[in-house]
This record gives sequence, C-alpha cells and structure tokens, in this order.
Amino acid sequence: MKVPFGDLSKQYKKYKKEFDNIISGVFAKGSFILGENLSRFETNFADYLDIKYAVGVGSATEALFLALKAIDIKNGDEVITVANTAVPTVSAIDFAGAAPVFVDIEESSYLIDTELIEGRITSRTKAIIPVHLYGNPCNMDKIMQIAKDYNLKVIEDCAQAHGAEFKGKKAGTFGDFGAFSFYPSKNLGANGDAGMLVTDNEELAIKIRLLRNYGFEDRYKSIIRGFNSRLDEIQAALLDFKLTKLDEWNLRRKQIADRYINRLSDLPIVLPSHSSENMHVFHLFVIRVAQRDKFMKFLLNEGISTIIHYPIPIHLQPAYKYLNYKDGILPVTEKLTEEIVSLPIFPDLEDNEVEYVIESIKKFYN
Repeated sequence: MKVPFGDLSKQYKKYKKEFDNIISGVFAKGSFILGENLSRFETNFADYLDIKYAVGVGSATEALFLALKAIDIKNGDEVITVANTAVPTVSAIDFAGAAPVFVDIEESSYLIDTELIEGRITSRTKAIIPVHLYGNPCNMDKIMQIAKDYNLKVIEDCAQAHGAEFKGKKAGTFGDFGAFSFYPSKNLGANGDAGMLVTDNEELAIKIRLLRNYGFEDRYKSIIRGFNSRLDEIQAALLDFKLTKLDEWNLRRKQIADRYINRLSDLPIVLPSHSSENMHVFHLFVIRVAQRDKFMKFLLNEGISTIIHYPIPIHLQPAYKYLNYKDGILPVTEKLTEEIVSLPIFPDLEDNEVEYVIESIKKFYN
C-alpha cells in the first residue's frame, strides 16, 4: 500500500461538480478581483470566527507583513516570535524592516514558552507574533496580559489553526490581528495562494483594506503608501464553499489523531499533547522519535510518506545568519528539531490507510 502525506486530488474528485460550477460561475460573471465573492467570503469567515472584520489578501506571509505595517512597525523595531515555525513567519517581519527576536518553546506543546517572553522584551519591542503551531493554540491569556503590561501589539499566526480554540474562543480573535493562510494543504485551503487578516478593530480593518490595494481610497486616488495583496474571486468563491466543510474536516482530522494516539501510546514515541483548554485541529500530527532517519526510511520503504516540520529552525537558517544567533541559544527548539516527524493526516485519508500507518510503525518497533 502507498500512503501519501497528502492528496488534494481526492478532494477535487469528491467535490468536482461543486468546484467546477463555482469556477464557471466566476468566469461567467467576468469579475475576478475585489468582487462579490470576496465580500461574501470575508463576511462568512468573520462570522465563523465571531469577529467583526475579515480582509482577504494574497497570502499569510503578506497578511503578517501588512499587519505589521498597519501597526506602524518601523526599521529597528523588534518583534518577538519563535524559531520553530515556517520561514514565512520571520520573512514577513524581515520585509517590514523589523528584527525578529526568538523565544524558546515548551517541550510539551512545541509552542512559545510564555514564561520566557518578558526576558526578551526591550525598549525596541513593539509586537509579539505567537504561532499556533500544527493547529494547537498558544496560551493567549498569558500572551495578552504580557502585551497589555508592556503596551505591545499581538498578531496571531493562525496559518495552521483554522477553527482551533483556546478556552472556547477561536484562534485569531485574541490579538490585534489574526493572520490566516489558505495555502492548498491547510485545514481550509484554496487552490492557489490566498490569505486573510481578521480583527475587531475597525480602524485597523480600514487600514488593511487600503494597504492591500495600493492605498486606494477610491479608484486612482491613493491616500497611503500601499501594496498589491488581494485574494482573487476564484479563490474566494472556492474558499466560501469549503468553509462550510471546515468543521467536518477538522473533526475527521481529530478522529485520525485520536486513533494514532490510542494505538501508538504503548510505543517509545512522544505523541502530541495539548491543554484541556485547547481545541487542537491537527493541521499536522507531529511525533518525536529516536533514530528519526532510520524511522522515516523504514516507513518510506513501506510506502508511507512522512515530512519534518521543520528540519532547520529559523535562527540557524543560512538566510538569517545576520541575526547572529548561535547553536544552543534555543535549546528546546534545537532538541526537538532533531526528533520531530509528521505522520500523514488529512480529511480524505482512509481508515485502512491510517491502520496501515499504525501497523507499519508497530512493525518498526517489533
């Protein structure tokens, strides 16, 4: 049996009629940028999160960048985040002219260690970007209290956390902004690049709408220095349909995760954990193993694809050597980087495929 890490063709085959009708409908209307499909999806996504404003943009990287510009981040400012994340989290900070300042993570959750944040705050610190990694929300109570105490802005990186909750409240609705990715493989994925910023602040929402479209107040009248970052009509229409399936897809991810946890708990593997206060949506199912290379090679020989999220922490990436972080400065992050591996988990993964992954892992340890 072959078990892919992901297979988006299954989604298309399942919803081919709906997808084809949606795309042909957009083409028939002949409006492709900043039209009614985007407006409807923005409204529906905001309603889903129970937040006032949602603004569609080109990608989550651009969402983070625009959020930083909207809160007036300037050259030399510092933004606190983590190094165990996708490169885009930090490239957005870099693009905005600010310096990323890394905080180590909790070994149990892989999320930012809130006890270490205050020790990294300086007079130049202007914002915190907590990353809700793998679909598991950070402790937003502690983060928001720190932000309040030090007068900092908070931009939640929700690229992997569509529908995740902390204490019954959706990820992305705690800070000044929540930034979402709709990259195709996400829990709510487009069929191309797309992103969203959400906020309860009307002034910030207005500013983002200007920034995403050249600063245009009306056609050809630019009132602030803006950019081009727009979620197009085809992606918006597809996403609006997929939004109606998100809770169902997240439930399926949880079912697969529960099965992995129940069946693999007796093996020398560190399984994902999360607080009882969290609703984890399992964008990724990340375990920790010894002899990772041998483990991954064995599974590949069994026909099972696995991936490492992420093999090189940002502070050790060649592109970010200029930050002058040395090996050992983020010990938990660096330790976990050597052990983590992601197992297949996506809504269209079949029960027999999940079972095959489990049995193959058990075979490795027997």
